Amino acid sequence: MAERELLEWHRSARRDLPWRRTRDPWAVLVSEVMLQQTQVARVRERWPAWMERWPTPAALAAAERSDVVRAWRGLGYNRRAVALHRAAAAIAAGGWPGDLTELPGVGRYTADAVRRFALDEPVLPVDVNVGRVLERTGADFGPPAAEALMDLGATVCLARVPRCESCPLAPRCPARGRTFAPVRRQSRFEGSFRQRRAQTLRAVMDGRPDPHAGEPGVRGSLERDGLL
Repeated sequence: MAERELLEWHRSARRDLPWRRTRDPWAVLVSEVMLQQTQVARVRERWPAWMERWPTPAALAAAERSDVVRAWRGLGYNRRAVALHRAAAAIAAGGWPGDLTELPGVGRYTADAVRRFALDEPVLPVDVNVGRVLERTGADFGPPAAEALMDLGATVCLARVPRCESCPLAPRCPARGRTFAPVRRQSRFEGSFRQRRAQTLRAVMDGRPDPHAGEPGVRGSLERDGLL
C-alpha cells in the first residue's frame, strides 16, 4: 500500500536529474561520488561537464591527478576526487569488480546505487534520505521505490521539519506532525584545520606561496591523502 502511494506521488514529483537519464555504470558512479556531502544543485551543474571531459574510466585514469583535483574544486572534500581517480585507474586496468566496494572510495551505499540505477539489480540503496523515510514510516519498500524514496526524503521528509502536509505517506505515518532536533552539529570551519588544508591546497594549485608553510602538518596531511 505505502509503496504504491509513494510511486503514484513520484510520477509527478520526480526530480529531473541528468544522471537519471543514463544507465552507464561509470556515469552513475561519478554522480554518486559527487553527491556525497555535496548539494544536488551543485552536482547538477558540474556533472555534465565532468562527463564530457572524462566520459570513461580510462579517460579519467589517463588524466593528471592535479587536473582532476582542480576540476573537483567546489564539490567538497578533495579526497573524493583522488579516490575517484584511483577507482578509474582500477577499472581501466582490470574491469569492474564483482564487488564494487573493492573500488577506492566506494562504500556499501554507492555500490548499491550503481547496482540499482545502472545495472537494474534488485537492491535498495539506503542513503541518509532513504534511511530517514524508512525509520519514520516503518513501512517496507522494494528496489523499484529507490528513486521515489530519495526524492521524498530530499524534498518532503526533511531532517528537522518534515513537510507532512505534502507527504503521500502521512495518513499512516507514526511520525506525522513531529519535528526533530539536528542529529549532529558540524564543527566550525572558520579557523579550523580543514580550512587551513583548503587554503594550502588552493595556493599550491594556483602557484601562490603556501600561507601555512610554517605548519608542516597541513601539507603533510594533504600529501597523505594524495592531494599533493
